[in-house]
Amino acid sequence: MAHFAVRAAVAALALGAFAVAAPAQAQWKPTKPITLIVPWAAGGSTDQVSRVNAAELEAALGQKVVVVNQPGGSGSIGTKSALDAPKDGYTWTAGAAKDLGAYPVTGLLDTRIADWHLYLNVANLTVVGVNPDTPFKTMADLLKAMKEKPGQISVATAGVNSAGHYGIEGLARAAGVTYKHVSYDGGNPAVIATVSGETQVTTQLGVEQAEMIRAKRIRPLAVLADKPLELEGYGEIPPITNWIKDFPSDTNYFGIFVPKGVPAEVTETLDKIWAEKIKNSAALKKYAASKGALFAPEYGEAAQKAVFPALQNAAWLLHASGKSKVSPDTVGIPKP
Repeated sequence: MAHFAVRAAVAALALGAFAVAAPAQAQWKPTKPITLIVPWAAGGSTDQVSRVNAAELEAALGQKVVVVNQPGGSGSIGTKSALDAPKDGYTWTAGAAKDLGAYPVTGLLDTRIADWHLYLNVANLTVVGVNPDTPFKTMADLLKAMKEKPGQISVATAGVNSAGHYGIEGLARAAGVTYKHVSYDGGNPAVIATVSGETQVTTQLGVEQAEMIRAKRIRPLAVLADKPLELEGYGEIPPITNWIKDFPSDTNYFGIFVPKGVPAEVTETLDKIWAEKIKNSAALKKYAASKGALFAPEYGEAAQKAVFPALQNAAWLLHASGKSKVSPDTVGIPKP
């Protein structure tokens, strides 16, 4: 028995030594530049925050993160490029999570939110902005004109499946009005169209309108939320609930998306970077404060849970407005 006890003790020590000596989970060290596809035009909300985020990731990974704009198809073309790329961890995409999750509803792309690893950075709010030369001084003026001139007030958005489109569709349904939709390849072109007078209104995100609002080239009438938006260098933009009490609002999360199927070391490394660096990023906090966005980094299951309410609302709004190819519940999105 004594010999057995000694042998057991030696074996236990050996196992303990092996456990101590076993290498920790490998840290991914990319050996070539990473491509981050922004599926919208340069200068828009996705492009802006992705470039700030890319710089933070470059410092953490020790490798270039090259931002490539590939607009078209309401974001689906660039997203498909990332989805179809080799699953080696070197091709990512970006945008609003609810846009990503709504693609199967519109038929633009056969993918679901669960097919992606989500790395969120900020949340954005939609602002109703008008050309200063229009007669619309308040949200009440605009709503009155939309009722008096059904389908005649022109509204610029980045197209179906964009935040701007969800915004004007939600507003139109809540107020019982119609509008003339003019779509562009991104939020920035949509905003410029309103600045130039090509359209009268835009419902793109506040971050895309911020500079033009500060320069008084766009007049903000309302933020589509239940609380006012404080924009640095401008002041307070009133909430739509001042005019439409029960207006439904949700949190529109943006981030970087990595298709599932990449090596585990890639996502394990990104998880670590998000937990230790991105959640404390001074650069992203500064961006959010200056643009009227909310600093909201998250990843993993928490990110999936956070984005789902907005995805549900967006998908069912598309369905109710006749823009869907299939009912959302047939692609795993139950009615909220």
